[in-house]
Amino acid sequence: MLIGNIYKQLNPEYKNISISGLSFNSAKCKRGNIFFAIKGLNHDGNKYIKEAIDRGCKIIVQQKKTQGMKDGILYIKSKNVRKDLSLAAHKYFKSKKKNILAVTGTNGKSSIADFYYQIMSMNKKNTASIGTLGIKTKKKIFKVKNTTLDPISLAKSLKLLDSFKIKNIILEASSHGLHQNRLDGIEFKGGIFTNLSHDHLDYHKSLKNYLNSKLYLFKKLLKYNSFIVTSTNNNQYDTIKKIAKNKKLKLIPLFAKNGIEILEHKYIGEKQFLSLVYQKKKYSFKTHLIGKIQINNLLMAGIAAENSKLKFEKIINKFNRIKSVNGRFEKIGKLK
Repeated sequence: MLIGNIYKQLNPEYKNISISGLSFNSAKCKRGNIFFAIKGLNHDGNKYIKEAIDRGCKIIVQQKKTQGMKDGILYIKSKNVRKDLSLAAHKYFKSKKKNILAVTGTNGKSSIADFYYQIMSMNKKNTASIGTLGIKTKKKIFKVKNTTLDPISLAKSLKLLDSFKIKNIILEASSHGLHQNRLDGIEFKGGIFTNLSHDHLDYHKSLKNYLNSKLYLFKKLLKYNSFIVTSTNNNQYDTIKKIAKNKKLKLIPLFAKNGIEILEHKYIGEKQFLSLVYQKKKYSFKTHLIGKIQINNLLMAGIAAENSKLKFEKIINKFNRIKSVNGRFEKIGKLK
């Protein structure tokens, strides 16, 4: 690939420089790579530019003022190196267009992602989930290091899923991943917001910063005509509703007349029984899932599946077969 395919606004005399790959780790740089010098919490990539050049990198993306060719090395000045890396990764690996959804929030991400995967798979839709549990496909589960992968690994993974002919993907969007622009460059069809509680304040410093990192998904990454699923019980509901209105996004709330309205909820033995109204139709279902919070997770996954071209009746019919994620409200035995 030519550098001009990634940086369209580059000076024409540099556009035909060939690149062999992308890197943000100088120790893994190969000849012909672009090196993205990221200033992180523990390491400053700018200190490793010389090592990257010694290993054969011919193009350096950095926030410093240096711009243009110098000693045979092309320097590209960037306002946001992390974002540039994400955008470049998806242009370089260029996977096929897919129905990609993201779920963010403090709790429930893994459960919702897995419930969506189960619902879609039971309805014979080739699906993958990406997050804490790994990259889960029908054929194999790939282990991952982070809830939200680094941009190069994520772009590679989306390309890999092409070979499995997977068209539906749900991924967990962590606050770290969103704040570090790891998901920029992906065309999301919808986003789910679960809830917000105190977490990761060692990194974000304040609850406001933490929330803003989560809201980046809806403010910046969701495009016109995509959808948002959340609950009216969230303190952040009014904020998300305002974002949806300003950006003309489709908002589908739980526990509201314009979304899903619960008519009845009861426990019989170890099962939960519910009846609800959605789009002026009444539905009933039972589930073996433990805990009322799992109803939220199940319904959010169900709405996401419905917006992935599944009929809601077919989704509801599978609710009684949904299993909990390992370690999350999991039944481990019976007491006599």
